[in-house]
Amino acid sequence: MPFRSALSGINAAAQELRIIGNNVSNASTTGFKQSRANFADVYAASSSGGTANSIGAGVRLASVDQLFTQGNVGFTDSKLDMAINGQGFFIMEDNGSRVYSRAGQFQADRDGFIVNSNDQKMIVNVADDNGAITGAAGPLRLDSSNISPSSTNLIEVAVNLDSSETPPNTYPFDPERPSSFTHSTSLTVYDSLGTPALASMYYVKTAVPNEWELHTFVNGQHLRGPADPTTGLFNPDKIKFDGAGALSHINGTAVPPGKIPFPAIDTGTGADPMTLTMDLQGDIPVTQFGGAFTVNSIKQNGYTSGRLTGIDIDDTGIVRARFTNGQNRTLGQVTLANFANPNGLRQLGDSNWAESFDSGPALIGTPGSGSLGLIQSGALEGSNVDLTGQLVNMITAQRNFQANAQVISTADAVTQTVINIR
Repeated sequence: MPFRSALSGINAAAQELRIIGNNVSNASTTGFKQSRANFADVYAASSSGGTANSIGAGVRLASVDQLFTQGNVGFTDSKLDMAINGQGFFIMEDNGSRVYSRAGQFQADRDGFIVNSNDQKMIVNVADDNGAITGAAGPLRLDSSNISPSSTNLIEVAVNLDSSETPPNTYPFDPERPSSFTHSTSLTVYDSLGTPALASMYYVKTAVPNEWELHTFVNGQHLRGPADPTTGLFNPDKIKFDGAGALSHINGTAVPPGKIPFPAIDTGTGADPMTLTMDLQGDIPVTQFGGAFTVNSIKQNGYTSGRLTGIDIDDTGIVRARFTNGQNRTLGQVTLANFANPNGLRQLGDSNWAESFDSGPALIGTPGSGSLGLIQSGALEGSNVDLTGQLVNMITAQRNFQANAQVISTADAVTQTVINIR
């Protein structure tokens, strides 16, 4: 009688409905991957094997496959939210064990570690104190302490000095008298304590063709020493240009190098003495062309202390911290894992998977390398459940359940007829 076959069909339909129900219930779960039931027929074979007229013994659940297709990516307001565009899994540390996830809802815990909702720490390639990616794997941590200040030791100046200028009418040079110099520029520099100081450069055209005097002050101190008390003259640096307007000599020495080193000065703040070098031939050199005085670039390499204000994550997973002093520091690079057989991963719940014998070992790399996808910061990957398809599958499973139940009902009626034969 077909009771057992029909019963196996009812069980199969019920199992499929459970799988569909799990898919539908996780339609809004971040990083969820839907499952699919695979069924196989059952034949009761004799010791000599099957025959041409063998009748099947029903159906069984052969496997439940996970479908690792891409879910829709939706954007959020949090920079720490991350979605993977393509293959791969985030690597998380759970009490010393490695687990893998597609759910990218991350936040910082009380100690600054980047964790998910299960307090599992994200594993990255960490960076050293200089911001260089070391390749060593470890948890990503945001340091909320002040970043130490750095004293300025290099100033890069790029200006164009007008070749048609004539020497000033007032002599000698006096920074308090604008008529005694031709042009001036300034910028903020920092001592070893991060205290800002004003650096000012004054350009004075001389009577010598293509020659200029450069006077540099920091907080009112001339870097070549105070003015001579008898003559009132400062000791300037002299820069000279060739006939094409390019810098040719500094203090009588041919360039390159186009740098002017200054003796150390005390800023009076209790910081270490500041030793500055001025580069006149940096990315953009100083020139003397027949045009108006122009400041093309002026910059320095010092900064004051700063606090963490936010982070940026690019598509290759590089994590950079931004500070209030305008500095950026690389903290690490997100690493991803892939598997030869993702369907073989062991489901742990909480949107996590674990490596298994069937999945093969984790193949770890950086986003965009090999078969690994790229990172989208400020976004989350949604569930890949297709609700329309699941509803159609639900109707089919329901029909299968009803049909198998009808087989049992029919078989029962036939059996009752046989029992009633007298």
